[in-house]
Amino acid sequence: MALSDTQVRQLKAKLDPKHVKSRRSGGTDLRYVEGWHVIAEANRIFGFDAWDRRTHATDCIWSGASGDCFAAAYTARVQVRVRAGDIAIIRDGSGSGEGRASTRGQAHDLALKAAETDATKRALATFGNPFGLALYDRDLSGVRKPRGGAEAIPVGPFILYSASSLEEARFETPSDFAGALREALSGAPDIEELFAIWEQNVDAVRAVNRALRQDHLPKSGAAPQLVDHFKRCAVALARPRDDTRSHKGVDEKGTKVDKSLLAISEPRRLRSKKHLRHVAKQPCVICGRAPSHAHHLRHAQTRGLALKVSDEFTVPVCAIHHDEIHRTAKEEAWWRQRGIDPLPIAAALWRASCGANGGSPGQSEEPEAAAKGAEAQEAAGSRP
Repeated sequence: MALSDTQVRQLKAKLDPKHVKSRRSGGTDLRYVEGWHVIAEANRIFGFDAWDRRTHATDCIWSGASGDCFAAAYTARVQVRVRAGDIAIIRDGSGSGEGRASTRGQAHDLALKAAETDATKRALATFGNPFGLALYDRDLSGVRKPRGGAEAIPVGPFILYSASSLEEARFETPSDFAGALREALSGAPDIEELFAIWEQNVDAVRAVNRALRQDHLPKSGAAPQLVDHFKRCAVALARPRDDTRSHKGVDEKGTKVDKSLLAISEPRRLRSKKHLRHVAKQPCVICGRAPSHAHHLRHAQTRGLALKVSDEFTVPVCAIHHDEIHRTAKEEAWWRQRGIDPLPIAAALWRASCGANGGSPGQSEEPEAAAKGAEAQEAAGSRP
């Protein structure tokens, strides 16, 4: 005895468009059905006691620190078993998931659950359209068209993604989403992140525009207003450096201001390519390997936006240990675990390279562009 005629009809039925969600990943728009809905459909069609799933394998493919948080990525293989009378229908599915949280345990837990849910959805999708099979068709012929041919109006939640799409926030109303997106665009530190935030959320902007549409008001104006705000933010970030001299430590005459001498001082950040080359010629302070990289001690000074600490706080480390340092969220504790105080080492190298007075020809306060270039150079060099 196989599935009943009613179950077969339900599995062949077209997918309701209100259950189709979308998100942007890697520059591509992805449509999906949420995991809770897929499980609810399995309970409705097969019965609560007529199907089950078993996780056959899980694998942590990556874990590490990401800023002040921890992140992990898992793959999983799940088997779904549906009992139809005297027979059992078995389908397998594999999936992946990522998790990000303030603790290692939470990050691994979120990633593992996401991978198992993804694998379950793929296994159930082989049964029919209600589980998302219709979304594999580019023409979406298995998705039911709205009545009267009108476009389905989104009812939320509206998801706001970060520039990297690793973080998200859910908003039940279009106005809340629009306000949060305005704040995210206004807070973008550079033009690259501004465009990344916009690209991750442009589909949600269209959805908000459709949700606010009314019969007597064909255009709500939500999308045009957000586009205008996005353009204003882009213009502000692309404004020439001369317009913001006072914020970059440059007075009206174009003379650089030593902010370390002000009443409310800022850390003095010295730059010397000669010193960085000198540090890179030394053996690794941990294992003695050579050649080394000049690593900036992040805990030596208060870090600014896109600004490294002063070049005087650099020590030589090999490529392997350099990569480990950049993966940890607590560098000072990382050095303590190895019984090394890097600050005196950095001071001795600075004196040896730049003389007893600590000065060096060509050293200067760090311009923003030079800072970004130095950080990109170290990031590229830190890979083993």
